Amino acid sequence: MIGRIWPLVVAAVSLGVDAYVLAGVLPEMADSLATTAGAIGLGVTAFTAAYAAAGPFLSRLLVGGSTRTALLVALGAFNLGNLATALAPDLGVFLTSRVVAGAGAGVLTAVATATAGALVADHERGRAMAMVTFGLSTGTVAGVPLGMLIGEHVGWRGTMGFVVLIGALSMLALALRSGTLPQLPASRRSGNGALLRDPRVALGIALSFVLGVASLGLYTYLLPMADESGLDGWGFALVWAWGVGGVLGSGLIGRPLDTLGPRRLMPVVPAFLLSSFLVVWLVDHPAAWLIATAVWGASGWVSVPVLQQALTRDRTEQVMPVVAFQMAAMYLGSAAGSALGSTLLARDVGADALPGWAALAVAGGVVLAVLVARLTPRSAPTTTSGTPAPRTPAARHSG
Repeated sequence: MIGRIWPLVVAAVSLGVDAYVLAGVLPEMADSLATTAGAIGLGVTAFTAAYAAAGPFLSRLLVGGSTRTALLVALGAFNLGNLATALAPDLGVFLTSRVVAGAGAGVLTAVATATAGALVADHERGRAMAMVTFGLSTGTVAGVPLGMLIGEHVGWRGTMGFVVLIGALSMLALALRSGTLPQLPASRRSGNGALLRDPRVALGIALSFVLGVASLGLYTYLLPMADESGLDGWGFALVWAWGVGGVLGSGLIGRPLDTLGPRRLMPVVPAFLLSSFLVVWLVDHPAAWLIATAVWGASGWVSVPVLQQALTRDRTEQVMPVVAFQMAAMYLGSAAGSALGSTLLARDVGADALPGWAALAVAGGVVLAVLVARLTPRSAPTTTSGTPAPRTPAARHSG
């Protein structure tokens, strides 16, 4: 299976790196562009907003022809935006470049995930789609330390050049990939509206937003949380515990997801996330924090493919728009969570209290997850003869 989808995984790695790589070089970028770190931070907002807008509304338009072409166009926009970031002479060009990169990333995530799922048999869809999440989590975990390391030696422009290099390798891998790619469903004017009116999809998108607020949003404040809990010397270890948990979780969840199904796993994942936040909030022992942070990273990233499977189990022809809305909600939730954390800190709420607020949000997420699970079919749809229903999009191929 990995031989068929590895170019998509590499592309996902480049997206994950880009999403957080700027965090390690913000001060240097601000000095170079003669502005403030806060203004550079707007680049994250620009990227996220473009990601959220482009994924749901442009992905279906691009796949009207060749799936390979759609992937290459999205990767091309992503790489072009990052190249413009690396060469940006001022703040205006920098912010514009982040919009272009974010739009390419939003389309690429949706198309790559849908393509991965369509390349394999139904009983392997969980593993295939989880591998794309594995690429995203791996890139995210590696993004900040790699960005800082490269930035220390060749400057922040070299850091962005590294992102462009990974993206270019992804384009090359896709261009040279042998065989055809499945034709994905093209745009329908009323498709997105009807999809959002489906209760399971609407609840799933809301759940994705809540988990983004709590998991990725709270991660922004992991170091100050540790400092105020008397664990200031453990910051580096905690960051890596979160990252290793995320990579291992997203890398290993595929087979259990295919075996047990999303209906059983959906309520369990946010419950684990909730338990990790409660430990971080109520306990100040390093070992407890390391374990809880690893569980936090694992459950946060595992929720992505589990929710994708829950929302698309009986609608394989709508994987792309569903994933686009889900991932847009997650990244918007991440941005909202960071902003909420900043607001609470500005109102003299201690950083050590933030896990309690995140736990409150995830408690609501557990309720949403139970509702999504109840609305999820127990198995994939079948024909009257009892055999799996044909997967029309995967049966048609394009270059």
